[in-house]
Amino acid sequence: MRDYFYSYLKSDATPGAAGNMLWAFIYIMLIFMGLSIAVIAMNWLERKVLAHMQVRLGPMRVGPHGLLQPIADAIKLLIKEDIMPAEADKLVFWMAPLIVVTTAFTTFIVVPFGPQHAVTDMNIGILFMLGVSSLGVLGIVMAGWASNSHYPLIGALRSSAQMVSYEVAMGLAVVSAVLMTSLHGAGIYATGGGSGMGTLSMIEIVRAQQEQQAWFAFKFFPLGLVAMFVFAVAMVAETNRAPFDLPEAESELTAGFHTEYSGFRWSLFFLAEYSAMIAVSSILVTLWLGGWLRPFPNLLAGPTWDLVFSLFPGLTFLALAGLTSGFGALLGLIGLILFISPVRAWVQDIYWFVAKVAVFMYLYIWYRGTFPRYRFDQLMKVGWKVLLPTGLGVLIVTAIVGVL
Repeated sequence: MRDYFYSYLKSDATPGAAGNMLWAFIYIMLIFMGLSIAVIAMNWLERKVLAHMQVRLGPMRVGPHGLLQPIADAIKLLIKEDIMPAEADKLVFWMAPLIVVTTAFTTFIVVPFGPQHAVTDMNIGILFMLGVSSLGVLGIVMAGWASNSHYPLIGALRSSAQMVSYEVAMGLAVVSAVLMTSLHGAGIYATGGGSGMGTLSMIEIVRAQQEQQAWFAFKFFPLGLVAMFVFAVAMVAETNRAPFDLPEAESELTAGFHTEYSGFRWSLFFLAEYSAMIAVSSILVTLWLGGWLRPFPNLLAGPTWDLVFSLFPGLTFLALAGLTSGFGALLGLIGLILFISPVRAWVQDIYWFVAKVAVFMYLYIWYRGTFPRYRFDQLMKVGWKVLLPTGLGVLIVTAIVGVL
């Protein structure tokens, strides 16, 4: 057992590819715990950032700067009375939040936090993520229908129409990025020779960007950037976030498809929403922003630059320790541990991936505090008359430029 545990540490493959089920289980548990902590942190951060945008303080009473407020909220939800409507379809009502949260977490099986830091690497990884994440709408429709109430049903129907509409544009943007993986020229406008074979593997997509010495967001500029923009807008709509939060429009539908849910079941919808936000942000970072690759890996190459960039994780935690009261000592200790050479080499890929995802998680908050909510007809118009033609045009032009 001990040899089985340590043998993987010498491997350069993912646990799934190496056939090591023990480490695959460890990775799954780390992802589950990491996502749970990320949702807690995102809950606090969203409330604080929105408060500062509106010249308020936000949570302040529970813990220093309200840092323990998400834990207090979690305890409240766990001990809150769980109510089920008398006329609800009990089995479907019970299953809906489980399906939503299961699909949100399952997508992370193929998310590459580093060249070896993924549960497994599938040759259809991006297809797997898009397929599983799209199943989340099934749980939403079930929740709206099983509640046997008008407002949840309207919210569920809105959500299904919204997800179907924006998945088309999202798929076209993804195909344009996959098309770029078939090129082998080093540079923004280089196409190169080679076999012309593309890949759907999440890890190989990042390696293609490393080989071509260009993140796909800047490949064939501005084509890659436009494709990323289409995906970025579609992913906000896919996750039912402002300004596309019509399924949960509290001014019209009370709370939308989860109006009749309370306590722990409601918290599962909450957990699934934030997990889905992290999942689609991970797809965007992998496809267009180099995944785990640090900034300028080819331009600023060499042992010296590798050392400089490997210090960023530790320095970040030390900076957070200096800015945070209450948890500063813990963050400072983590920062010092991250300076240890083996740890530094192991976590730097994860650090750059998480840092890029964190930017888009902040943008989610920024959108919510900035843009007014769309009407439903406006939402459909953007999906079918703006994003769909744009995504199709970018795909066609990318193919033409790649051939020429």
